Amino acid sequence: MSGTQQKDSARGSGRHRGPGRGVRTWSLGARIASATVGVVLVGTASYAATNWLVGLNSGSSAESKAGTVTNLTITATASPSPGNALFPGGSGDVVAQISNPNAFPVTITGVNLPTSTTYAAGYSNSGLTTAVTGCDATTGGTGSTVGWAFATGTSGSAHTLTSPLTVAAGGTLTVTFTNDAAMGSSAPNACQSAYFSMPSLTSIAASAGQATATTSPATDAWTS
Repeated sequence: MSGTQQKDSARGSGRHRGPGRGVRTWSLGARIASATVGVVLVGTASYAATNWLVGLNSGSSAESKAGTVTNLTITATASPSPGNALFPGGSGDVVAQISNPNAFPVTITGVNLPTSTTYAAGYSNSGLTTAVTGCDATTGGTGSTVGWAFATGTSGSAHTLTSPLTVAAGGTLTVTFTNDAAMGSSAPNACQSAYFSMPSLTSIAASAGQATATTSPATDAWTS
């Protein structure tokens, strides 16, 4: 056999491979490793794209809308019954129910009162439907002389509550104002055992906003 034929035979047998002749016969493990490297490179390129910074044009905005505030309503209620009853020259409790029609809580911090000569009319029943003769809301001899404690000669005088009262959204709160009704010493005899429809408040000091609702029934007062 010639030298050229011997070299060709050696190449064909595959028994004398050197380090540079294994390209055609990579193992399965090497193929898997190569595929894994390819996946890692693709994943890295994708992640880098998600970190591109995006700006925002000045003046960019959206829209919201504020709610409309509806006035509260304060009404007389017979329950619970006032603990302190009125007498000539003395003071007594006032019980009221406060209703909040708004979709948010409202907190009351004070009340504004009518004048000290704005009186309550007397009724013979707690429902305030049957008026008592001789115990009315006038300023004459048959006037009840029952009004708000600490009212002055000026209408709308402001009085701060001892503790703020928060009425829940769409809720009601029953509150007893301790000793915040006053009866004059000249109250007529016909006013004995009467129930009184207190004069309307001129306004309240209140604000809307998130707050914890006061537990009903509550007790509060203004003391000056």
